[in-house]
Amino acid sequence: MLLYRLLLSLFAAYTLARTAARDGAIAARKRLSPGPAPAGRFVWLHGASNGELASARPILERLVKARPDLHWLVTANTQTGVALVASWDLPRVAARLAPLDLRFPTARLMRDWRVCAHITLESELWPNRFLTCPGPVLLLGARMTEGTARTWGRFPQLARKVLSHVRFASAQDSGSAGRLAALGLPPAARGPVTDLKAFFTAPPPPADPILDAAFARARTWLAASTHEGDETIALAAHALCLKQTPDLRLILAPRHAHRADAIATEAARMGLTLARRSLGEAPGTAQVYIADTMGEMPLWYARAGRVFIGGTLSDRGGHTPYEPAAFGAALMHGPDTRNFTAAFARLATAQASIEIRTADGLAKALSTLDATDAQEAAGARAAAALRQDTSLDTLASALLDHLPAPEQA
Repeated sequence: MLLYRLLLSLFAAYTLARTAARDGAIAARKRLSPGPAPAGRFVWLHGASNGELASARPILERLVKARPDLHWLVTANTQTGVALVASWDLPRVAARLAPLDLRFPTARLMRDWRVCAHITLESELWPNRFLTCPGPVLLLGARMTEGTARTWGRFPQLARKVLSHVRFASAQDSGSAGRLAALGLPPAARGPVTDLKAFFTAPPPPADPILDAAFARARTWLAASTHEGDETIALAAHALCLKQTPDLRLILAPRHAHRADAIATEAARMGLTLARRSLGEAPGTAQVYIADTMGEMPLWYARAGRVFIGGTLSDRGGHTPYEPAAFGAALMHGPDTRNFTAAFARLATAQASIEIRTADGLAKALSTLDATDAQEAAGARAAAALRQDTSLDTLASALLDHLPAPEQA
């Protein structure tokens, strides 16, 4: 533990210096404390950023409703994550930036916010938070990769000490569950394997006559959450398909909106006409529509009968297949799916997605899924393959069983 504290202190000093230089001393201090707390007992729920927190929203809504005596401090590592939680406008929920996992700031947070339990999402396993929490520590959708397990395995005493404080852990896949057990997770704490992202329910997209007129679902495909390495292949595949299907439309939604200029340059180089969402340009008849805005993915999933999942051709481990499957889209992806290994394995077993590696391969997949009935059948197979046994209500009930009892009046 001493070595961990030393290494983390050095990391904190470096992080704070960068934050202070960029945002000023006040912003740096905010990274150490989430600010004054309202009255009440708090459960501290932490997720790294938007993806993890969005997947936890359905369970958080149930917990908030079931325990009106409790308040909730939800933290994220990013300002966008904090803004996302704040936009939900849930009762008794405060959203703040997370402090670094330093001993004294963590202890101060636990004291000042009267934390009675800590829930952490996916890979966010922080020793000081676990060891300092005066109440139960619960893991939701816990993810422990082989590489991370090897790192923890170099500090077996620390791993056992940290995990001994966990009262309930629901891993997102069987591999993670096994690795957590091997590192010292108590047998009594081992809950069902559950991927929170599988609980995603497609929301009804807001009405948009301009988008509806521009994008017929069967004639539109989406390259979702793309990175450098994905986009060139997606654009090249689209150019190939246009030779046979000139009315085909591509919505390209980059993971990072600031890359839109580079994408536009590449599309123009290939002779593709384009429009950009962030510039207020109407899609019209543009062959490529760059959706370079935040928080609008449901708009694009709802209007695309075929979806290529980004991050799978660019050494990023791939993004979620659950969301496009919930919208009934036919799925295509590259070979790098390590962030969702179990989910993509189920898709492969059910022949519910198409793996591609090149622009030619992607163009062929798009052609195979050209017909409306082919898209709908593939989308139905994907949704069925990703359905899981544990229900949201069952998981919420298990968490409620581990939260502290209401205080006596």
